[in-house]
Amino acid sequence: MKRVLIDTDVILDFFFDREPFSDDAAKVLSLCESRKIKGFITSVIISNVYYILRQSSTHEKVIEKLTQLITITEVLTTDKNVILKALNSNFRDFEDALQNCSAELNGQIDLIITRNIKDFKKSSLGIMTPGNYLNTTIASP
Repeated sequence: MKRVLIDTDVILDFFFDREPFSDDAAKVLSLCESRKIKGFITSVIISNVYYILRQSSTHEKVIEKLTQLITITEVLTTDKNVILKALNSNFRDFEDALQNCSAELNGQIDLIITRNIKDFKKSSLGIMTPGNYLNTTIASP
């Protein structure tokens, strides 16, 4: 079973129904829900998504959505080692560095699914857009 980190942009595409990206985001999350892939997020993703969703919804509704999200995904650890590795990385965006380092230090993540491929070019992990990942998954036997 593939183990994937799902980046913030993909989660937000789903929650905000951002076209044309929301369909692929929904399909990726559906694969997590049906246990065809094992999806991971980080506490940083939860915090960022909460903040952004809260700008247009109530605390209770946002908590409900995040609770649903964490029932179909696992949360990677972001500890001191992750933070130090992120601080010393060559990533220009610290948030992306934290997510990448959480995935790398976990040691079991196969790839990161994001729409911001360029932001993860320094990653040692595989990086794919949701659309490319879905096309590869469908093409695989």
